[in-house]
Amino acid sequence: MNAKEFESKKAEKWSDYDHKIQLLEKGKADQVEQIELIPKQYRERCVELSTARHRMYGEQVCEFLNQQVIRGHKVLARSSTSFVQAVFLFLLRDFPKAVRGEWKLFVLCWVFFLVPLIGMWVSVSYDLEWVRSILGSQGMAELDATWSKDSDAVSDFRDETGANFLMFGHYIHNNIGIDFQIIAGGAIAGVGSLFILLMNGLAIGGAMAYVIEYCDAEKFFCFVSGHSSYELTGMVIAGMAGMRIGLGIISPGRMTRAKALLESGKRGLPLVYGAFVLTFVAACVEGFWSAENFAPVIKYTVGILGWVALAIYFIFVGRGHGEA
Repeated sequence: MNAKEFESKKAEKWSDYDHKIQLLEKGKADQVEQIELIPKQYRERCVELSTARHRMYGEQVCEFLNQQVIRGHKVLARSSTSFVQAVFLFLLRDFPKAVRGEWKLFVLCWVFFLVPLIGMWVSVSYDLEWVRSILGSQGMAELDATWSKDSDAVSDFRDETGANFLMFGHYIHNNIGIDFQIIAGGAIAGVGSLFILLMNGLAIGGAMAYVIEYCDAEKFFCFVSGHSSYELTGMVIAGMAGMRIGLGIISPGRMTRAKALLESGKRGLPLVYGAFVLTFVAACVEGFWSAENFAPVIKYTVGILGWVALAIYFIFVGRGHGEA
């Protein structure tokens, strides 16, 4: 069979297939007759393309069939999931699975954050110089002004901004900026992400230790308890994303470093999205809840429930879906 005979024999099928694909491309699936046959027709075009290339039927036939295969693939592979459905799938499947899949990085990032935090917390009982070297005189003065027993700095700031929403904007600008720094630090072979986590652990631990020792600890913990679980976990997951990028540079395997970096970026993308989601939730809680005047037991209960909810979420959510 030569090229002309091949085209003549297949012309009617090609025309029918092309007509159906055109309707689907225009979003008129309801006008397609026998739409269930399209996957079979697509496979036939794939076989015909392979045959035409093997028998060297010419560039014109091969290019025509190649375009038909490409168009069919785009139609069949097109996602029918809406944006809202995609968000729910990400939150209920992809994000927790991505965190569990990188559990070693999860542990490593928490260690680099918690060890300096706890170290600074403990050190204040023995020598204030460690805390002073991290916070500086200005940092300690700001903590005194904000968290002393007779200070109303948080309420005054809320009054100046005029609304909880502006507080939310202030917090999300600050926290998202920190997450970006941590993720970008992964480009330095992952060392940058770990370093920024370590420095944040030192700063937060030093601030906590100073407030507990010299200020009103109850006021401080009532404020931070509600949003700390989301904010700190988001920071750590941002560190995981940075480390995943860094590992593509450190250990590319058989791929080129550019290819390994691209693949690591794809693998770390759910972690980036998830870190920003947690940071957004933290900013919402911090802006609309943390400074509200409720009893300490209520504030602490909400804070504990936040940590428990995150633990349940990352351990159990999304396990019913296949790894494929």
